[in-house]
Amino acid sequence: MTAAPILDCPIISVNVRVWHFWSFVLKHDAMRYISIIPVGVMNVFMFADLYRAWGNIDEVIINAYFAMIFFNAVLRTIFILCNRQDYEDFLQRIAEVYSEIAMIDDHVVQKLVRKFTKRARLLSKANLVLGAVISTCYVVYPLFTGTRSLPYGMFIPGVNNFKTPLYQVFFIGQAVLTFPGCCMYIPFTSFFATTTLFGLVQIQTLQRQLRTFKDEVVKENRALVESKLEKCIEDHKRIIRYVSDVNSLVTYICLIEFMSFGLMLCALLFLLNIIENPAQIIIVVAYIFMIISQIFTFYWHANELREESMGIAEAAYDAPWVELDDSMKKKLLLIIARAQQPLEAIGNVYAMTLEMFQSLLNASYSYFTLLRRVYN
Repeated sequence: MTAAPILDCPIISVNVRVWHFWSFVLKHDAMRYISIIPVGVMNVFMFADLYRAWGNIDEVIINAYFAMIFFNAVLRTIFILCNRQDYEDFLQRIAEVYSEIAMIDDHVVQKLVRKFTKRARLLSKANLVLGAVISTCYVVYPLFTGTRSLPYGMFIPGVNNFKTPLYQVFFIGQAVLTFPGCCMYIPFTSFFATTTLFGLVQIQTLQRQLRTFKDEVVKENRALVESKLEKCIEDHKRIIRYVSDVNSLVTYICLIEFMSFGLMLCALLFLLNIIENPAQIIIVVAYIFMIISQIFTFYWHANELREESMGIAEAAYDAPWVELDDSMKKKLLLIIARAQQPLEAIGNVYAMTLEMFQSLLNASYSYFTLLRRVYN
């Protein structure tokens, strides 16, 4: 497989280049082990620290938050590596379809491609910058606490983490590993967002072609009209397969993340209720913002995909079907009938909609109020 077309595909290039740098996709070298093994080992010691700190509720919650972030980062990366061929084939298909759509001689479609490409690239870069800024805050915060503490709680049996020079070594090590950890975590979130955005490109392009497939075609040229309509049917099938492929690549990782982060959101809200140090309050609010923004990114784009897919039926009805013969009318009816079932990201587990996002927040808040009542 040639990597150049995938790396040069504008709508996915930002995230794919990060994965390519760490050799998660499109190449195989030692870079992947430089990131996965040290971060994985550190994550094991982070979970060990939860056992050590058990009973100190605020310390456990903060350390559990970081442990889950790094656990999700490692899990995402291992999942990508285990399904590397599927990811590379999927990225190859995106590059091919993107090139095909970009070559359509229609100013509306061209504008559509530019709009969503710009949005996808801006989102991917913004996520990386946000991740870098928040990660820097994670690392720098312990320096202002006035006590010796590491960015992430870590317990190694028989080792005193706070004794010189081990403390300095561990601190620098965690600071360095924050960078690959961020690169393992953030691009996966952006990958889901950009793939759903590209799904929107395909859906809106199909809607445009359904409404205009008879334009500029001589009325008597039935064969050309029918071939354009059949191309719309094939594009609709391709979009359905595309969403199915997205689901197969991200469903279970997203499910684990939603479950773990729903619990962590509840725990952080509870922690915010019992701490009094202003600096700690600010940092906990930043953690909560990080969780909500990540989950919201998933739900917002999945909801957009679902809503836009429902518009395919309307676009087919807006087509010049009155002038078509019965066989072509039946083909349009098939598109309308299939479009009644919305295309849902993570749809084989549950529909990701803004209503479901609201339900998740409501459930987290309900558990938070229960915890607060029991604690008080």
